[in-house]
Amino acid sequence: MPIKKQSFKALRQSIKRHIKNKSVISEMRSLVKKAQQLITDKKRAEADTALKALESKMYRAAKVNLIRKETASRKVSRMRKQWAKIASAE
Repeated sequence: MPIKKQSFKALRQSIKRHIKNKSVISEMRSLVKKAQQLITDKKRAEADTALKALESKMYRAAKVNLIRKETASRKVSRMRKQWAKIASAE
């Protein structure tokens, strides 16, 4: 346990951040799964709205350095590519 007052505060802050970051990452993962499921079910319109929500969440997470900017771009790009395949098939 920390001894100094400022160390206690830093510990409290890091715990708060950890909880918030954990929930954001969890939400991102669930959005990815939802979008992938909609793409495999070939539900184009619903997949598009899910992808928009996913893009927003990913880029926000990248903005605060929760994930890397390149990682967010790569994942969004790959999901959009999959979506484009079902869009062109219809």
